[in-house]
Amino acid sequence: MAKLKAQLAKRSPTAFLQVVIVLIGIGVLVLMLWFPHIEGRNARATVFEVYFKDPFLAFAYVASIPFFLALYQGFKVLGYVGQNTLFSQAGVRALRTIKFCAIAILGFVAVSVLFMIGGDPEDRPPGVMMRVVLSFACIVVAAAAATFERILQNGVDMKSENDLTV
Repeated sequence: MAKLKAQLAKRSPTAFLQVVIVLIGIGVLVLMLWFPHIEGRNARATVFEVYFKDPFLAFAYVASIPFFLALYQGFKVLGYVGQNTLFSQAGVRALRTIKFCAIAILGFVAVSVLFMIGGDPEDRPPGVMMRVVLSFACIVVAAAAATFERILQNGVDMKSENDLTV
């Protein structure tokens, strides 16, 4: 019984964070599906007009793929932590994927400036600010993932060296 409580106490923080990741993913997905219907120019548009006549919306949906992939990889990393197998090549690969997803999102943000050029000049300042904030967040995530990836890779290398010498 005490062993079960110890395992549960070790597992609950990672399980909580996994639930948080799932809730973030569901929240973002709901927002992505709901927001286009209430946004200014689409408020009175039909479903066809909302989804098939707005190239930026299609771009935003394609650009969200790396975000959801990074969330999935974060979920996997927390699973490795819960199983006490984080120091493995799978953990390193998951962190590398998170880093590349952050860089891909940064690229999509940079390309999204093209959509801003033809728009209303009054809409540009908030659009620029949102892009700056999103870019900063992507840079922070990519840097953190790269740092953790390097630390994890060093740990995996040391673990494999110790396994060879024993």
